[in-house]
Amino acid sequence: MRLIISTPSSLVVDAPDVVALRAEDETGGFGIMPGHADFLTALTICVVGFRRAGGEQGYCAVRGGTLLVSGGTAVDVATRDAMVSEDLDRLEHVVLDAYRTISETERAARLGSTQLHMKAIRQIINYLRPDRSDELGAGL
Repeated sequence: MRLIISTPSSLVVDAPDVVALRAEDETGGFGIMPGHADFLTALTICVVGFRRAGGEQGYCAVRGGTLLVSGGTAVDVATRDAMVSEDLDRLEHVVLDAYRTISETERAARLGSTQLHMKAIRQIINYLRPDRSDELGAGL
């Protein structure tokens, strides 16, 4: 089966002869082999491992994304960020830790932004209240 792993800016893996693949979603690890039923899942931060027809192993760390199996002959992975390496230990420890740190930083930034938006909305609501009795509200 053909495996394609892509990010918004690049094609990271294009392997036409994959005979087995392993990845992880929220429910845990799973495997895909040629002939697999159509399948769609959201990947977690994980290492996608695959074996080619010649027996060579390949590894690609992904920062979440989606995995789609089509017709049992194609597997497409779309992710925010990916790194290919033959060193599985490095991918599992260094790269995945970096991806997790980035994701936590982004989550914290989104939370901060949401809190600022909520504070602004509360201020606007307080300003627009009909029971407001200052000189600006009385003239409306």
